[in-house]
Amino acid sequence: MATNTIVKELEMRREAARIGGGERRIEAQHEKGKLTARERLEVLLDPESFEEFDMFMEHRCTYFDMEGKKVPGDGVVTGQGTINGRLVFVYSQDFTVLGGSLSETNAKKICKIQDMAMRMGAPIIGINDSGGARIQEGVDSLAGFAEIFQRNVLASGVVPQISLIMGPCAGGAVYSPALTDFTVMVRGSSYMFVTGPDVVKTVTHEEVSQEDLGGADVHGTHTGVADMVYDNDIEALLQVRRLVNFLPASNRAALPVRPTEDPADRVEMALNNVVPDNANKPYDMFDVLRRVVDEGDFFEVNPSFAKNIIVGFGRMEGSTVGFVANQPMEMAGCLDIDASRKAARFVRFCDAFHIPLVTFVDVPGFLPGTSQEHNGIIRHGAKLLYAYAEATVPKITVITRKAYGGAYIVMGSKHLRNDINFAWPTAEIAVMGPEGAVEIIFKGKFDNPEDVASAVESYRDNFASPFAAAARGYLDDVIRPQNTRWRVCRALATLREKQLKNPKKKHDNLPL
Repeated sequence: MATNTIVKELEMRREAARIGGGERRIEAQHEKGKLTARERLEVLLDPESFEEFDMFMEHRCTYFDMEGKKVPGDGVVTGQGTINGRLVFVYSQDFTVLGGSLSETNAKKICKIQDMAMRMGAPIIGINDSGGARIQEGVDSLAGFAEIFQRNVLASGVVPQISLIMGPCAGGAVYSPALTDFTVMVRGSSYMFVTGPDVVKTVTHEEVSQEDLGGADVHGTHTGVADMVYDNDIEALLQVRRLVNFLPASNRAALPVRPTEDPADRVEMALNNVVPDNANKPYDMFDVLRRVVDEGDFFEVNPSFAKNIIVGFGRMEGSTVGFVANQPMEMAGCLDIDASRKAARFVRFCDAFHIPLVTFVDVPGFLPGTSQEHNGIIRHGAKLLYAYAEATVPKITVITRKAYGGAYIVMGSKHLRNDINFAWPTAEIAVMGPEGAVEIIFKGKFDNPEDVASAVESYRDNFASPFAAAARGYLDDVIRPQNTRWRVCRALATLREKQLKNPKKKHDNLPL
């Protein structure tokens, strides 16, 4: 065969792969407000950086007239590329080809990408837009899902794994995103559930839409399954680029460093006025975080779920840091089941990838009530305690106001191998608030409000004061709020070469 004929055939086959399910199905995808599999990769990756693998692979199914339904690539685009010059491995399911359904071939392509990412030490980004298992292939399709899940587990804590849900993701397909580190959804076009509305109606007689059952806002607000929710494909993809900028390539790689002109010793006078004089008045913890991180650039994770705690990434002197902070604007900053789960997962991710942790504390305690107790606040709260206690990365805590009871212990206290603990002069550290403590200690002893108020002030000065904790070595220093940034920067610099190992074991038994 002549060379020019071979080249023409090559280009013809490439074009067949690029067109996927054809122009009509591509138009249908666009009419839903969705990009195609390849368009998504163009937005996600640096220009001209994508190198595709297995473009010509096809399924081998011969049942149900499938011989005539072969498309090169078989409904998933896989390969490697770069985000701001850093290597990532990607796969993007193509809904225009047999609904993006997972076949034996499709799964092999994804598994190949997962294996390469593990060997090379680079993040895996999966774009999910699929009708689920390819029914015509039976157990081969289920086996393909299982092979992907197994690699998700093995890659956990080795390379960052990010899932974008940009269409349907139902049945067994939901478990791959659930096993990854971050899940991103798009409002109005993506949904996730184990059993769909029809099955729900048959079994429980409930009438529910796909959106109400497993839409982006459901998982972003109520379940916490979605770490980030965005309005369209392009916004979601650009925000994932931003997220990747904060993450190391693997657990063997150094943290990414971005040059900054924001001085480490910057003094923030506004922090002196953040905490109100009234101990029961809320304030916005974001006012603290954005004044402390480099250039005010803070990337929040799970922003709509468990708003009483904030988790996310920022930079200090150009290097990535993970932040955990109570939010007094929501439920007075109390810890509850959802907040404990959210923060514990984030702390464990940071520890797995050697990302230092900075914790800002203003917590009056765990949320009381039968609902919390009956739904297992004991075990869920223990997850957060466990995460902090097992973490070996540099850990710095700043107590801005309240740190009461068990919640004080859980939130990065000195007693959980925390490295450096600061407190502002406004901090109160005690078993409980002064008012409650006086009510118990002096029950029935005071007849007038003035005596009660005097006892409350005495307790606050002698027991809840940050100087009482500092006198016992539970705080390393009481600092001026205005100096928080440069004190934290200095502490991080001190801890840069920290070495700490946990006892040798096969694995831990996290209180799941």
